[in-house]
This record gives sequence, structure tokens and C-alpha cells, in this order.
Amino acid sequence: MLAVAIFLLTLVFVIWQPRGLGIGWSAMAGAAVALLTGVVHPHDIQIVWHVVWDATFTFVALIVMSLLLDEAGFFRWAALHVARWGGGDGRRLFPLILLLGAAIAAVFANDGAALLLTPIVVAILARLRFPPAAALAFIVATGFVADSTSLPLVISNLVNIVSANFFGIRFGHYALVMMPVDLASLAATLVVLWLYYRRQIACSYTVAELEPPRTAIHDPVVFGAAFPLLGVLLFAYVALAAFAVPVSVVTGAAALILLALAGRWHQGGRRVVIPIGRVLRGAPWQIVVFSLGMYLVVYGLRNAGLTGALATALTRLAGHSPVVASIATGFGAALLSSVMNNMPSVLVGALSIDQAQHLPAATRTLMVYANVVGCDLGPKFTPIGSLATLLWLHVLARKGVTIGWGQYMRVGLVVTPPVLLIALLALAGWLPVVRAL
Repeated sequence: MLAVAIFLLTLVFVIWQPRGLGIGWSAMAGAAVALLTGVVHPHDIQIVWHVVWDATFTFVALIVMSLLLDEAGFFRWAALHVARWGGGDGRRLFPLILLLGAAIAAVFANDGAALLLTPIVVAILARLRFPPAAALAFIVATGFVADSTSLPLVISNLVNIVSANFFGIRFGHYALVMMPVDLASLAATLVVLWLYYRRQIACSYTVAELEPPRTAIHDPVVFGAAFPLLGVLLFAYVALAAFAVPVSVVTGAAALILLALAGRWHQGGRRVVIPIGRVLRGAPWQIVVFSLGMYLVVYGLRNAGLTGALATALTRLAGHSPVVASIATGFGAALLSSVMNNMPSVLVGALSIDQAQHLPAATRTLMVYANVVGCDLGPKFTPIGSLATLLWLHVLARKGVTIGWGQYMRVGLVVTPPVLLIALLALAGWLPVVRAL
């Protein structure tokens, strides 16, 4: 009960963030209480840090890259192209925006897609004078697709990195399993959101009012390096995984290259366009403190026996068919994420799977991936399900767009279950094929 109380109090402070305390120090305060009360022990710090360090620094590096490319005009350039491809028809533009969000989420993580693309979409919709209902449909869809399509690569979601590192899953093998699942999730997202918002998006706009995409480019050097660097980065993830090179090292090297180009280090710092200091200050450094603090609090739940109880339930679940195991594990992880945030939930699920006794190898693997699917999509049930959603709502509020929790949950509770179900069914059908290869 003490471990649960500390966790709930920590979660309240993380969401509330009193007096600018921030998510990092709120989580660390909870970890300090857990240490002082004996819920966790000093030697647990090393265990937890081993779990979170790679994911944490990968996330920071990805956001630094995203911010640099955003300052260079990369994402606005892409959004303007997509708006032109829409041809003045809101019904054609809607799926194109979702596809753009899915592509950004795959490479720059769900947080990058939600935080960087959303303000650009808001600005373009305002420029094109979309009706409020139609604009809201596009905005909500952009936030939703950022999470529902954050499955394909290890780097696409912090949750993916934590789980892949915990179970020793290589980058290439993870992608082989999850890319088809992500495509199924993307297709389901397109269909469900289209059905939900089909009346609101039936509007037109004038393409001529859009500025040419090239005008969005502020730093040609950084912009010109974007596609070659991303291609090399994705190749390096796969190639270096065989040598057990952490993804944070690869991502950090790419971020350093972009920083060097943006800072014109090869020119002695002359003709700098992007404010490097502002970019580095805008990086989510508090996530380092948050990850260690929050996961220490969650490890206290493990020490208190919560994950052991869940492990027993998973062992019983293993006696059913793979489809049942996939759906039950995924929806369980999703519900847990919706009430306690997906960051701690993925570790609770991973620890429970790790502690479950006598699981068949195929069922265990299925549960590992189903836990990831549930923790990636489950946060869309409630606004507190993921940090990306909380930050997304904060960004929208700064842009003058207010989405209440009740309004958000009405959409999430309708849209999320069918998308989650289709993704889990795709996983249960595809994973045996991968194992047979």
C-alpha cells in the first residue's frame, strides 16, 4: 500500500507540476520518498539506470534533431507540400496529414510528431481559414496518429526503446515484427478517424493562398543534410545493432552532426542561422531525471509484489490461444497506461512478463510485443496516458486551442479500441510468420 501511495502521489505531482517543479524533479521527489521509506533500495538505482539510460538519451538526441530541423524549416516545408497535394479538398488533405504524421512519428518519435507538426498544422489551417470544427478534426487526428503509428521502429517511441533494451531485441528484428503491425494500425487509424470526422472535414480551401514550400527553408545547409543524414542514420541503426552499439550512441552522433552543421563549426561559427543555444535549452533534459525517478518509483511496485501478481495472471493467460493472449495483454497494458501513464506501465508489463513462470517461448515473445502495442496506443484513452499527450495539450493551449479532458476522452474512448484491436490481431497473425522465417 505504501508503494502504491507513493506512486499515485508522484503521478499527481508529475501531472500537476506545482510551481514550475517540472516532471523531472516531481518524479525524483517521489523516488527520494521511496528510498527513505525503504520501498526501494540504493542498489535498485543501478538496476533502474541500466534499464532507462539508453532510451532517455536517445529521446533527448531525437528531440534535439527535431528542433534543429524544425528551425531549418524542414517540417513546415513538408506540411506545405502536403497541403498543396490536397488540391483544395479537405477530404483529400485529411489522410495526407495523417500519413505525414505517421512518417514523422516513425523517425522522430511520437513526441516529435505531436509537438512539432501540430503547431505547423494549426498555423496552416488558420492561414487557409478552415472552419473551427474542421480545424479541430485535423488537430485531434494529428495528435492521435502520433501515438497510434509510433510502433514501427525502436526509436519511434520511448516505450519501444525501454522494452527492446529490457528484452535484448535488436533494431532490425524489432522492425521486422512491428512494421507490418504499424501499417495495420495506420490503416485502422485512417478508417476510424475518417468515419468519426467525415462530416467536419468535408470542406474546401484555396491552394493559391499557400506560400511556396521553398519559402519555409530557413537554413539551407541543415535542410540539405536532412534526407541523407536520416538515410545513413536508419542504416546505422540496423548495421551497428549486430555489434551491440546502443541506439543512443548512434542517435547522439547524428544529433552532433546536425549541431555542427547548424553552428557552422566548419566555418568557425560564421553565418549561423539557427539559434543553437535556444535549441539546446529547449531539449527535454528533465526527461533524464524523470526517467530515473519515475522508474525507481515503479520498481518499488515490483518490490512490493505488484508485478509478481501480474506475472501469475500472465502465466494463466498463456494457456489460451495466441490471439487471446495478444488481445488480453495488449488491452491490459493499454488500460494500465491510461490510468498510470505509459512510461511506468511499460516497465510494469516488462517486469511482469520477465517474472512469469513457464511461459512458452512463442507466447512470451507475443506478450512482449503486445505490451508495447498496448503502451503505445493505450495512452489515447485519457489525457494523462502519455507525456506526449500532456505536452501536446499544453502546446495547443499556447496556440489558443483548448481541448477539455471530457472532449478528449469522448474521442479517445471511441477511436482507440478498434485501432488497438486491429493492431493486436495483426501482431498475433504476423509474429508466427516472422518466427518461421
